[in-house]
Amino acid sequence: MGFRLARVVILLVLAVPVLAQDRAAGVQTAFARAQHLKRGINTSQWFAQTGEYSAARINSYTDAQDIALIAKLGFDHVRISIDPTPLEQNPLGADGLNAEFMGLLDHAVDTMIRDGLAVEIDLQPTDNYKQQLQNDDNQGDRLATLWRELARHYANRDPERVFFEILNEPWGIDPHRWAGIEAGVAEAIRQVAPRHTIIASGANNSDLPDLLAMEPLAEGNVIYNFHFYYPHEFTHQGAVWGLPWWKYTHSIPYPATESSMQEALKEVPDAADRYQLENYFLDAWDAHHIRMLIDEAAEWAHVKNVPLICDEFGAYRARSDPASRANWIHDARTALEADGIGWAMWDYRGGFGVVTKEDGKPAQVDDLVVKALGLTSR
Repeated sequence: MGFRLARVVILLVLAVPVLAQDRAAGVQTAFARAQHLKRGINTSQWFAQTGEYSAARINSYTDAQDIALIAKLGFDHVRISIDPTPLEQNPLGADGLNAEFMGLLDHAVDTMIRDGLAVEIDLQPTDNYKQQLQNDDNQGDRLATLWRELARHYANRDPERVFFEILNEPWGIDPHRWAGIEAGVAEAIRQVAPRHTIIASGANNSDLPDLLAMEPLAEGNVIYNFHFYYPHEFTHQGAVWGLPWWKYTHSIPYPATESSMQEALKEVPDAADRYQLENYFLDAWDAHHIRMLIDEAAEWAHVKNVPLICDEFGAYRARSDPASRANWIHDARTALEADGIGWAMWDYRGGFGVVTKEDGKPAQVDDLVVKALGLTSR
């Protein structure tokens, strides 16, 4: 073996334990920082999901009083949804991001930090954006570039309080392709924000099966995330998105019995759809059922030796029975906590909300939901 080749081999051998030590230190940091993400709330339709991002709307939709209320209720962090499209629109500032949008976002993030809240900065693009990630090889590089700019912008914020979630629910992207994209974005973030913790998730809707199918990143300072909305027949009753027959359903009880489901079944006109709804109560959805599923997530995290959070769970409130909705939220929340998994409910004032609010008026707290979350209306 020549001297130069031998030297390369020796350096590679020596690098292995160093890299392992770096990853182990990163994992330890991620576990410690996950303690800041125990009880959270999502702020939806504010910087994402609406397409209308004027200063007037953003400043009124969720304001400083709302952020103070979030902290007062006992939440310890906020997951703030951000549409990547306005970030890239002109006029761009020196950091390569839209200056006006970033000024509004900075104000929100810094207000949360001042109120003692940790912040998950979470990109939530449109379905069209995700389809481009699937179909265009350049889109992954574009996402990595965007995150490099965004992470650099927030690299001076406290890494104990600011977290970077790569992408919400990468639906429609091949899981293997998504794994490569996510790894590339994590590397881009790490280049400019070496101290901050990244939040990663599986493909599709980041549901439990997507978590169980993924492999952790090589990067150690990462918290892993999944979403929990099971069973959708209950949590999405009355929703006009998803399965068409959901729009017919309302007042579905939880837990359910055969007798309590008879009226709900009559509302669904198609026999095949009624069959699906009937299986909701035949599957005996209750606290034990939910706990068994959450245990699967906890076991995955234990085997992989990584910290885990549930960044979304909740039940659509427009047509649900308030007591049943509170029962489900309680059972999901207590199952997560029993397994040491932090959570963020979906959402603050939207369709799954913990408050109701009209613009320009104080938020009205849903005491049943607050109690179900183990918090206190103060």
